[in-house]
Amino acid sequence: GGPGAAARNEMFGGKPPELAGPLTLAQSINAALTDGMLDHPEMAVFGEDVAVKGGVYGVTKGLRDRFGPARVFDTLLDETSVLGLGLGAGLAGMLPVPEIQYLAYLHNAEDQLRGEAATMQFFSQGAYRNPMVVRVAGLAYQEGFGGHFHNDNSVAVLRDVPGLVIAVPARPDDAAPMLRTCLASAAVDGSVCVFLEPIALYHTRDLYADGDGEWLAGYAEPGAWAGGHVPIGRARVYGVGSAEDLTIITFGNGVRLSLRAAAALADEGVGTRVVDLRWLAPLPVADIIRESSVTGRVLVVDETRRSGGVGEGVIAALVDAGYVGAARRVAGVDSFVPLGPAARQVLVSEEAITQGARTLLAR
Repeated sequence: GGPGAAARNEMFGGKPPELAGPLTLAQSINAALTDGMLDHPEMAVFGEDVAVKGGVYGVTKGLRDRFGPARVFDTLLDETSVLGLGLGAGLAGMLPVPEIQYLAYLHNAEDQLRGEAATMQFFSQGAYRNPMVVRVAGLAYQEGFGGHFHNDNSVAVLRDVPGLVIAVPARPDDAAPMLRTCLASAAVDGSVCVFLEPIALYHTRDLYADGDGEWLAGYAEPGAWAGGHVPIGRARVYGVGSAEDLTIITFGNGVRLSLRAAAALADEGVGTRVVDLRWLAPLPVADIIRESSVTGRVLVVDETRRSGGVGEGVIAALVDAGYVGAARRVAGVDSFVPLGPAARQVLVSEEAITQGARTLLAR
């Protein structure tokens, strides 16, 4: 495990995550943050309720006990202060990992990313930089909780910022390597990364049936990290059935919904390639073109809004590349996400994906 093996074993209380069995998305991120703190002595985790409480969803649970209040601490309930602290910490040579408690809470402070963090290197000709990995709990599909303050599917303002890296891990076995990539990119290149974590998938365990545990995954030991490296801007592809009839391009909650829909289509004899973008900026354009060309039929499943959503960028990438096959979108409605059952009228559903695929295949 390398020169830090003893310290790492002690930090995890003698039970490192690779020996803990399959983990949820939240548990995998927690373990990766711990490993990140060990690998980067200059790293600090801070935000609203991340320390004493361990986060609203327990993602940062135990970090304060492991690393102390100087490196893991609670902030004011003010996003401008959280990101402002990150700006100063990055300039001072630290590796700040601030948390924005909900995606909707980012909007009152997002100009600190657009007008400050992401432009520092550009306007100083590389003399200064604001490296940062901003963890944001976001997107929708929370059951029995939300409204548009806690279920926010708007990422358009982030995708518009030049140079900003946007990562959306859907699976536990993607979350840890993607977080390591973001931390390395910030530390080495001074990148500003947004790590957008789908709240509804934090504690998800099953994929197809209750108790199947198909959404859990093991945590790789340090010696296997290089082999499992996830580069910025590379997608992940799942083959269901023959994987020759249809390509579904999606991300976040759409990955789980699309895999379930693909299983239903497989029962009808339809083979599907499900492409998890993983990175919304930069988009994995080469992977999009390659996987779309294989089948000639593309269904873009976009849980953000139809106008200004991620799907527009995917379709544009296909057009720019000269793709001549069939294409169709299933996207969220141009609306805030309402409370309760009304959210189902706005958000993408498994049934809508299946119907969209059938319509595409009937052309």
